[in-house]
Amino acid sequence: MITSYQLRAARALLDIDQRETAELADLSVPTIQRMEASEGVIRGNVDSLMKLISALEAAGIELIGPGGTSTSGGRGVRLREDVASPRVLRPRQPKSVAKAGASRAAAARDR
Repeated sequence: MITSYQLRAARALLDIDQRETAELADLSVPTIQRMEASEGVIRGNVDSLMKLISALEAAGIELIGPGGTSTSGGRGVRLREDVASPRVLRPRQPKSVAKAGASRAAAARDR
């Protein structure tokens, strides 16, 4: 399982906020807030916890359990070695914004 401390540390490694974490895991912001407010091991809906863990792992986070390999023991998180920079999917712009930007770029090119 994952602790609230590990969740906050993982967010820091990925340089994302609670909203981006929620989007990454397909959860709500209040759910992420509740998870981070937990004492110790996060308790909650198993499906939500699995979505969160899967999303963090897909972004390059490795969760270290209490018996995991580390020099001093204990829980932790680390960014996998094979991840040069975190692969966090940023939300796309709404089509209307993206379309307007493309139209302005095309108009500037035609000048």
